[in-house]
Amino acid sequence: MDAPKTLGEILGVSPESLEKLDSEMVKRTSRRGVLEDVANLNAQRIRSVLQKINSGGGSAGHVRGCLRRAIYGHEKQFLSLLQKFPGETEFEKAAFLAKKTAGTKNGFFLKKEKAREILKKNPPEALLAFLGHSSVEKLFAREDFDEILSALRFIQPNEWMHQTFDVAYRGISAGDFEERPIELKVMGAKWMDIGKKFAEKKHHNVSHLKEFGIVFLNPIKMDIPGKFIRDFALLLHYFHEIEFYSNLFRHHSSQSDFSGRLISLLRGDVPEPDVADSGEWLIVQRYLWKENPNDKRLVLPRVNPESLHWARGERDFARFALEYDDFEGELWHDLDWVGGMFEDNGKKEVVSFDLEDTVMSLVSFMEGRMESFSYHQREAMWTKIFSEYVGGEMETENLLVENFDRGKISL
Repeated sequence: MDAPKTLGEILGVSPESLEKLDSEMVKRTSRRGVLEDVANLNAQRIRSVLQKINSGGGSAGHVRGCLRRAIYGHEKQFLSLLQKFPGETEFEKAAFLAKKTAGTKNGFFLKKEKAREILKKNPPEALLAFLGHSSVEKLFAREDFDEILSALRFIQPNEWMHQTFDVAYRGISAGDFEERPIELKVMGAKWMDIGKKFAEKKHHNVSHLKEFGIVFLNPIKMDIPGKFIRDFALLLHYFHEIEFYSNLFRHHSSQSDFSGRLISLLRGDVPEPDVADSGEWLIVQRYLWKENPNDKRLVLPRVNPESLHWARGERDFARFALEYDDFEGELWHDLDWVGGMFEDNGKKEVVSFDLEDTVMSLVSFMEGRMESFSYHQREAMWTKIFSEYVGGEMETENLLVENFDRGKISL
């Protein structure tokens, strides 16, 4: 197999650029054969999946259809299996299962006492009015505090959120943080109407508060095949994203400008260089292909932290499936970075085997939009290649944490 050509087609870069990259990375890491190993494993994964979903290959449209049918069937199995778990609603059952499944540890998060101080000084008037409370004291006494923090995101005006927390966080120190578990909150029925607006805007009903270590789930049922399993996978993804940011907070906690770095991290003020010298990999948090298929950074070597979170969340999902004979979701194990070239009407197209790309394609298909997605897979393949050069997933995370504020990793 001509690995640079094969991977270059999938990633949309020239074989020559990958050969040059490999030559530079061998000098810096002494790891040879990375591109060949990744290309061979990619082909192996594709053959295995096509056999399991009863597809002998064929056109891009045919393969995508087989993948959509597979995830459609797996969602039905998952919803049936979900009934075995505690909880009054599917959301509560999914939350219980997500906490049980996510392999995350304690994190380094802002103390809730500090959040109470901030809200006492800056009463959230829109939230108070919505709940019918005349004071912050009554709000604290009568409401679940995790729900209060979560609800701020979709009730208080953005201007209030920025003014309140940007100012308050300027006085934050590492002593205002503590080690505690990541929490998952299913919002109560009272948030149903306001939660619908959030779900319509975000196209999903899950979100998170990084500095507090909270993932929250709005109780909005979306009866379109694919959406439930998509949001469950997103729950698992958020556990790992929050854990990653916790590591960033901890990493910067000993520095004198910790509060400034915290604010910068929460705002997403990460440098976005658009050039990479030899041995450099960009750190890109967004999905470039989704936002602009002509972005010049698409041809540069890069690592996307989101790919790491998705890889771990989808691994959790597949590991859980292995425990049950009546759920075949283990098919999606280690496919986040897997993709191949298939023809349609004489033109080659990338087909992603990633769970998230596939389930998003299923939702689009069921809604009549007929879109196909591969941007998660492409970013994940770059991250996979980087990981193989530097010695694995944990070293990849360490390098991301150490270099996050620079926007690139130099080897």
